[in-house]
Amino acid sequence: MKVGAVRTFLDLPSVTGLIGDATTITRLEGGSTKGVYRVTRAGGETVLVYRWHPDENFWPARTAIDAGPFGGMPSQKDFLSRHEMLRALGVRVPDVLGLQGDLALIEDVRGGKLEDHLDGDAAEGLLARLRTTLLTMHSHRGVPDGRPEDHALERGRRSLAEAAHRVPELAARRAAYEDVLTSRHAAVEPRDEAGLIHGELGPDHVMVDDDGRPVLIDIEGTMFFDVEWEHAFLELRFGDLHEHLRTLEPDPARMRLYRLVMCLSLVAGPLLLVDGDFPRPEGMRQIAAWNLERVLLDVPG
Repeated sequence: MKVGAVRTFLDLPSVTGLIGDATTITRLEGGSTKGVYRVTRAGGETVLVYRWHPDENFWPARTAIDAGPFGGMPSQKDFLSRHEMLRALGVRVPDVLGLQGDLALIEDVRGGKLEDHLDGDAAEGLLARLRTTLLTMHSHRGVPDGRPEDHALERGRRSLAEAAHRVPELAARRAAYEDVLTSRHAAVEPRDEAGLIHGELGPDHVMVDDDGRPVLIDIEGTMFFDVEWEHAFLELRFGDLHEHLRTLEPDPARMRLYRLVMCLSLVAGPLLLVDGDFPRPEGMRQIAAWNLERVLLDVPG
């Protein structure tokens, strides 16, 4: 977190110890917690460099809404442990080619993001293969860190409080939203186990490799949690195409709670992000506005 300070990003000399024959380096857009750089080598091959460092973290006050399994900033250690877990399950993730300090040399999957293929002839096959990946993950059972529904309630309350400071419509109806969060949480029956989820699996967090396989990226948040949390996010990001990715018959009570919490966090989070020096604030404001509409429809005034 370096709001108001001068940020230092990677340049060619800073990666020569990791990639001795680098000729160009470009920081890719979109990251808010880690830096992702595409590096061209002398023979024309490209690779990626991931960097976990305060200069790459654009969140000015992320802990205002994040706690429990959602808390803390992703680290190289988080990435490597999740990478190992997913690889062991046979889930396609980019290869790790080398490590140095807070840097990781990563395979550059050049088939584009899944979102670039959703209007094409290959979309149906890609979604089917992604569903197979999700079935593998969601069927892998484990014990979550505490009760997922409790963590979601806390996230919802924090997000509501943060968003209400910035959005008059939410401030005027804050008590009503508090009551809805509490009642929806009370309707959830506890579970002892959970599935392995990605947590933020949008079509921009899935790459496509040369063999037409989906490749999961931004995996640091992978955890054992209610699979309904994953599906609430998939609904938001894939729209009607979410039906092609369904892996279970969701618990309606969990879905009602998680849909509201997800949208509240996607109002508060982007608005927190643009408090700082994030370089593309308009996109964040659009995300917040779109999710605010859903929140207002979910709990009418």
